[in-house]
Amino acid sequence: MIRAAITTFLLTLFSGAVSAQVKEVDPQLLLALKDAVTEADSFVDRFDAEVWLMAKSQPLARYIKDPSERMRVLKAIHREATRAGLQPEIVLAVIQIESAFDPYAVSRVGAQGMMQVMPFWKNEIGRPEDNLIDMETNLRYGCTILKHYIKKAKGNMPNALAYYNGSYGRHTYSRKVLDAWVERWR
Repeated sequence: MIRAAITTFLLTLFSGAVSAQVKEVDPQLLLALKDAVTEADSFVDRFDAEVWLMAKSQPLARYIKDPSERMRVLKAIHREATRAGLQPEIVLAVIQIESAFDPYAVSRVGAQGMMQVMPFWKNEIGRPEDNLIDMETNLRYGCTILKHYIKKAKGNMPNALAYYNGSYGRHTYSRKVLDAWVERWR
């Protein structure tokens, strides 16, 4: 009973934070998302691609068993991370913590896809038809949002990750992502 009351309290508190976040959407982030959803490749050369894909394929095998699907996911993550100016490895760590690479993940508060993007972003940028369960779309939104928060945090990754997660002021989430990055993806 106490656990249910605490859960209800936390959900109410978090949904209030989400509502406040929706009302105070950063215009620069909106512009970045609008640009990102309309443009699109990422490896310097074939050798670079092969080395990176092989290095990241092994740790990803824990989450995605099919090798061809694993390659498809890795290419998409590399492409969108590079397009946004992010290290693909930090994006891999975010996805590991957010959804464990489940493209169909939906959180209790409605965040969707691998990078757990909140649906209000679609309306904010005037693209309500976008499907956040679609991996490419989800990565485009998620990478753009993460890059914006890195800029907002002036490169301070723990703060940027806390912004991304909606938990600014606490670094539990940030620690999880950074630990995953160091232990598995870097």
